[in-house]
Order: sequence, then C-alpha cells, then structure tokens
Amino acid sequence: MIGLIMFFAALIMLLLGFPVAFTFGAVALYFGLGASYLEVMPDGGTLADWADEFISMFSMMPFRIYSIMTNKILMAVPLFIFMGIVLQKSELAERLLMSMGTLFGKVRGGLAISTVLIGALLAASTGVVGASVVAMGVISLPIMLKNSYSKPLSCGTICASGTLGQIIPPSIVLIILADVFQLPVGDLFKAAVIPGLVLVGVYIFYILIVAFIKKDVAPAIEREEGLSYSANVKKALIAIIPPLLLIVLVLGSIFAGIATPTESASLGALGSILLAAMYKKLNWALLRDASLETVKTTSMVFAILVGATAFSMVFIYSGADEIVEHFMTTLPGQKWGFIILTMAIIMFLGFFIDFIEISYIVVPILLPISQTIGIDPLWFAILIAMNLQSSFLTPPFGFSLFYLKGVAPKEVSTIDIYKGVVPFIILQILVLASLVIFPELYGFKG
Repeated sequence: MIGLIMFFAALIMLLLGFPVAFTFGAVALYFGLGASYLEVMPDGGTLADWADEFISMFSMMPFRIYSIMTNKILMAVPLFIFMGIVLQKSELAERLLMSMGTLFGKVRGGLAISTVLIGALLAASTGVVGASVVAMGVISLPIMLKNSYSKPLSCGTICASGTLGQIIPPSIVLIILADVFQLPVGDLFKAAVIPGLVLVGVYIFYILIVAFIKKDVAPAIEREEGLSYSANVKKALIAIIPPLLLIVLVLGSIFAGIATPTESASLGALGSILLAAMYKKLNWALLRDASLETVKTTSMVFAILVGATAFSMVFIYSGADEIVEHFMTTLPGQKWGFIILTMAIIMFLGFFIDFIEISYIVVPILLPISQTIGIDPLWFAILIAMNLQSSFLTPPFGFSLFYLKGVAPKEVSTIDIYKGVVPFIILQILVLASLVIFPELYGFKG
C-alpha cells in the first residue's frame, strides 16, 4: 500500500502549494527509502543491503533522463511555446478582437460569438491559454460590459474560449499525451480537430440560445462608426488571413505528412517571427522576452517530467500499479466501468492539480490497464485531452479563472466568473459524454 499512500501524500503536498517538480522528486526519494527499508530490513538485512536496494531502485534513472533529453516528440514543446509567446507579444489577439468584434453587430450575442471564434483561432495559432484569456479579458470583457452584456456570460465565454488551446492543435497537452501514449503527434492532432470544432460549435449554439431566451444578457452592438459593413469585413480579413496562413502551414504540413511535428514547430516559430515583423513589432526586446519565457515554461514541463519519472519508478517498485490494475479490471462493466471511473477521477483531480501533473503521474498508471482491456489508445488519449481541458475552468483552482480575475474590472467579482464558467463546464462534459458514447461520430472505433 506504500505506493498508494505516496500518491495521496504527493496530492496533499501539491494542495499545500509545494512546487510540483520538487514535490514529485522529494516524495519519490522519501517513499523510496521507506519501500527499500521494508523490502530488506525486516528479513535481517543490513544498512549496506538497504543502501544497495535503494540505489538499485533508481539505477535506471540516468537512462530515463537521457531518453527525455533526446526525445524528438518533446522537442516540439519549446518551439510551439515560443511560437505562441511571440504571437501573443505581437498583439495578435488584440488585432483579431478589435477587427472582428463588430462583424456580428446585428446578431444578438454576436460579440460573445466573435470571442469564441477568436479563441479558436488563437488556440490554433498560439495555444497559450493564459495569454488568450488575458488578452480577451483586457480587450473583449470591457467591450461586452459596455454593451450591457451579462457579467457571468461574458466571463464564462472568455474563460471557455481561452481554454480551447488545450484541445485544438497544435496543443501542448496533445504533444505530452503523444509522448506518454507513444503515439504519433500528427495522429493526435488529426483526431482532436473534430472534437475541438464540435466544442466551438456547442459554445456558439449555447450563446445563441441564451441570447434568444434572455434578450437582455447579450444585446446586439453597433458596428464601428465611419466604417461600412464591407469595410469591417475587409479589416477583419486583413487581421485573420496572416495567422490563418501560419495555421495552415504548420498543421497542413503535419497532416499532409510533409513534415514531422518538430519540423512544423520550427516552421511555426519562424513564421511567428515573420508575422511579428509584418506587424512591425519585431525587436530585440520581444525576442529576448519570448526566449526567456519559453525557457522558463519548458524548464517547468521537463522538471515535472523528471520528478514524475522518479515518482513512477517508486510507484511501480512498491507494487501499487498491480493493485490499481486489479481494481480497475474487476469493475462492473469492465471497459465502460473503467472509462467512466477514469474520466471521473481525472475530472476530480482537475479541480486541484494541473494537466501536466495528471498527464505524467495519473495517465501512465491508467495506460497499461486500458491496453489490457483493449481500448483504442487514440480515442482514450483524446478523451483524456478533452477532460484535461476542463481543469482550466473548474473552481476553485482553474487557472483560467485566476487569469481573468487578474485583469477583470473591479465590478466583476469572483462569483461572477464562477457562475459564468459553470454552463461551459457542463457543455464540455456533454461533449465528452458524446465522445464516450458515440465514438464513431468522431471517427474512432472506441
């Protein structure tokens, strides 16, 4: 049981605010000492035997770290992060929001619909959730409130739209899951397109329905003064076409098999620099800041991965994986019982810990069991990705909620944000349920 105790000890330490990577590493070392002691000392072992057992437990650690360092899939992570940060610093979100905000002026709820569409475009071009939520919170939220939009609807739309970067490729979540599942990144990117677009469509449908039923929560807005509708369309196209071309080049090259995800990420990083130059935002300060932020974010991801590797070694050594596998494989309904419980566990953990920790700690425990049961790994990976997206929205620790609260006007309370995201969390759960029940509609065999 020491492995299961270790898991909950790590979870408690994370909730107390300890750094993620060091928490996993420290917990692994302390419980590794305990597990090796229980293995040799009760049978009359010496301190030397204890030390040998402990060292033997971590003997493969250098090789695992080296495999992480040379992993070609993970090389795409810093490149996509750099691409997203450069585009964010080039004020791409601001250009898109300001130009498209009035296109739906005659449609009730049009500004919220525009926000969802911009969120989808930002997801496919930057994939940086924090940057998307902050940008839309700074630009779109004041405009919504000025036009008498409901505070909860405005906040919920922005938070939900900002998290689309978790499922719409190129997504860091999908790259990490591709590494964990040992699946081609391109296959995961292709598989995520339809669920991502369905989620966008469901958001827009919900906004239209709410705006139709409650006419005062999302009124129509007037187009920009002095510009005709055709001029607004032209202005919007000028803002949309450059990032759209970059999306087509990056994702198109992967889907067509012309380039690997890492090569496409390199193309995206270069393309983001060219777009910054086109917007006349390219300078040394931008490149320096983007590079530093990329290094910080990438270091966090890889430090967590190293800590999670040590954690998983002790977890397996303790035999806890066998206990979990036995429990999961004896559930009523086998496959469906496993899927339902797995989704519920990941959803629950998403309330408290980040998607990276879940991907590197929880998913490797569940993956062998899913293979034993015979679940399609591609389908299972997309289910987890859809579920992990909710972790950015779920109170009390959803990162999108904090991002928006940090830039929201004073009249917007935390309760307004919580109320706003609840309907979108329900929508995500419904789409996830449809993906579970009708996988063939999304192109999976289940």
